[in-house]
Amino acid sequence: SWYGFLSDGRIASAYYENGRSRFGIINADGVLERIELGFSDYGYHLITDGEQHVWFVGARPDEPSAIVEYNTMSGVVSLVRSNPSIVESGYVAEPRVVSFPTTNEDVAHAVYYPPANPEFRGPAGERPPLIVHIHGGPTSSVSPVLKPETVFWTSRGFGVIDVNYRGSTGFGREYREKLERQWGVVDVDDAVAAAEYLASIGEVDGDRLAISGGSAGGYTTLAALAFRDTFAAGASYYGIADIEMLMGDSHKFESRHETRLVGTDPVVWRERSPIHSVGQIHVPVALFQGMEDKVVPPSQAAVIAEALADRGIPYVHVEYEGEGHGFRQAENVIRSLETELAFYGYVFGFTPAGGVSKVDLGPGIPDGATDG
Repeated sequence: SWYGFLSDGRIASAYYENGRSRFGIINADGVLERIELGFSDYGYHLITDGEQHVWFVGARPDEPSAIVEYNTMSGVVSLVRSNPSIVESGYVAEPRVVSFPTTNEDVAHAVYYPPANPEFRGPAGERPPLIVHIHGGPTSSVSPVLKPETVFWTSRGFGVIDVNYRGSTGFGREYREKLERQWGVVDVDDAVAAAEYLASIGEVDGDRLAISGGSAGGYTTLAALAFRDTFAAGASYYGIADIEMLMGDSHKFESRHETRLVGTDPVVWRERSPIHSVGQIHVPVALFQGMEDKVVPPSQAAVIAEALADRGIPYVHVEYEGEGHGFRQAENVIRSLETELAFYGYVFGFTPAGGVSKVDLGPGIPDGATDG
């Protein structure tokens, strides 16, 4: 729930305004009082006791998320319980919310996390590699919050940009509806535009651009690799590769949603399915897949891996027994991150250092290229 009622008839609510997560109270006349409590994300788990207390999951860019209690009468904010601190503050990147030009004379949005590590500094004159991260949903969104996966990359010298491409929630109905019948087009355009924007302002190395995402984000990742030539590598986590299959086998809850995203023409579904355009992928790809996935069959990643192998394109293909659509086991999450890092080491020509297990990238990478 995004809102809850108070005893005097007011409504406490979390909401989005220009892509920013906000908190406020609506009075009996329908007037919103914006209240700044110091969080960059207020989640969607807001509840009240029907009196004067509000609870929500609050997050900040530099602190772990927490269950927060807010007394609407006294104004006191209390942390009920927070996740443990995962990293020292010096390793946490200070995110920047950015907007950038994209296709059709439009503007898209993102959150950029620059590299941050107090013990290391990049070589003079060298710009960092960039990972363009694509959220799932596909109509969800990202906020500037502390995420362990992002810290993993930024503490190792990568810039990370979380793209709120057209269609993402939080920027108004018009912005969200720009994805209708355009999934696989405008999201890909915005991923490309985000990378090119950061390269154009000298923030990152335009020759070392990667793209990564899971589920719907994995679809955009694969589509960007198949239909654009911007990225030097990509990592798909249980990514949707076949829209035809998705449309034919979706559960009722999402079927109308998917029709709005890609229309009803099977020709379009096939044209936008990366699994039918693997021949257009010319850069290394990492594929991570759960063997119990009921949304994206493991065969999709296997078909892509086989097609890349047939053409001599380097690839990594990791399958996990007991994992579904989204990995839950800690050891598999860790292994995936470390494998993806070793993969980028192969692509960009560096050897990962410090705190990373030795990784076997598998038969898709030429012998002797790297051992992780």
